[in-house]
Amino acid sequence: MATTDRQATTLALAHALSAAERGLAVIPLSRTKLPALRSPHHDDPDPTAQACHGACGRFGHGVYDASTDPRRIRELFAAAPWATGYGIACGLRPHHLIGVDLDTKSGTDSSAALRELALRHLFTIPETVVVLTPSGGRHLWLSGPPDVVVPNSASRLAPGIDIRGAGGYLVGPGSRTAHGLYGMAPGTAHLAPAPCPPALLRLLVPPPPSIRRPTPPAAGGHGQGLVQFVLSAHQGQRNTRLFWAACRAYENGIGLELAPALTEAAVRTGLTHHEARSTLASAARMTGRRP
Repeated sequence: MATTDRQATTLALAHALSAAERGLAVIPLSRTKLPALRSPHHDDPDPTAQACHGACGRFGHGVYDASTDPRRIRELFAAAPWATGYGIACGLRPHHLIGVDLDTKSGTDSSAALRELALRHLFTIPETVVVLTPSGGRHLWLSGPPDVVVPNSASRLAPGIDIRGAGGYLVGPGSRTAHGLYGMAPGTAHLAPAPCPPALLRLLVPPPPSIRRPTPPAAGGHGQGLVQFVLSAHQGQRNTRLFWAACRAYENGIGLELAPALTEAAVRTGLTHHEARSTLASAARMTGRRP
């Protein structure tokens, strides 16, 4: 077993150094997929020490230890000889990596959920790096703009879709965990992370807080236009139009007021009350509002 672990550590280091050559900052991971090095402040009674992000000069600060420097990477792995994998820090130059984690353990079809999001918001996932996980899931690598901070999230976009952004990391291909090996999907190893589609990026970044309250829908204007948009839907468009209109309503702060009118409009086009309410609830979750 010890020999196997040493071999896994050697392979993980080799893969980590290869990733660093591509500009990806890495840290050693244990078989649990957690950072292999324990925080030097774990037993420190000073609560401010927990906020140290490596300023103390010691290893053990998780993603803040991540580096592309081969010498530092070797030092990190030498300090964690039990490491069998490596993590790739997201949000850092030059790629500003965004990870789309399509999970299979939630009991939902996360790939189908991503396709539905793409249809609703009119974007396509470009050809990019894909990493296959031991559980049958996939990690899609995308690059973001340097001036946009994408936060980490779990199932905010849809059940089973987790996002790894600034302060997060992805398990790198070639890592061995307690559940198995992570590997590149065939035909993607030579690719660079593709730019994140702008429409998807807008979903990943939380909207700014509303400063002023818009005109209530009862007074006409934008709210009535959204209702008419739903009313004009043909068969095959009803749910998509309702979802789009509800997202715009919640983004503009009139989702709660407009919900009854949107529901009634959707029912008039042929949806059931249950279908309409479910779509409105999905739109509220998607935009970070409470239904």
